[in-house]
Amino acid sequence: MKRADLTEKILDIKREKGWTWKYITEEIGGVSPVLIVGALLGQMKLVMPLAEKAAALFGLSEVEKRMLNEVPYRGSPMPPTDPLIYRFYEMVMVNGPAWKALIEEEFGDGIMSAIDFDITIDRQPNPKGDRVEFHMSGKFLPYKYYGNEQGIPDYGFKEV
Repeated sequence: MKRADLTEKILDIKREKGWTWKYITEEIGGVSPVLIVGALLGQMKLVMPLAEKAAALFGLSEVEKRMLNEVPYRGSPMPPTDPLIYRFYEMVMVNGPAWKALIEEEFGDGIMSAIDFDITIDRQPNPKGDRVEFHMSGKFLPYKYYGNEQGIPDYGFKEV
């Protein structure tokens, strides 16, 4: 069985049972709903206690449970063709340079981690049409300046 086959099996069970992602993530628990859904869609791994909960919920075999605990091959072909996913790329293409400038001005020379990272998604009611609200929080990782001489900083934290 390939990981994509397990994802399709999980989606079939979800449809058959009429479950929502909210129900599934509350039943499995333990980590962010985004991480759980990502794992069930094949983009993340579940730690073994959560893989066991997911396997019990979906009636998966021992091998399928272990597959949920494996580090997956992440990503998808570029550019994305799904309009909703493409809009995230569009946001980065249009706003990315400004985000980069503002982050570097505040923190220094580095990046925001996509590994040590949290995200929440909420509905924001609005009379003109509800809005999707994202809150992202990633650890700042400064670049290391290797081969530096005495008096030159080791890392790219903001200089004051």
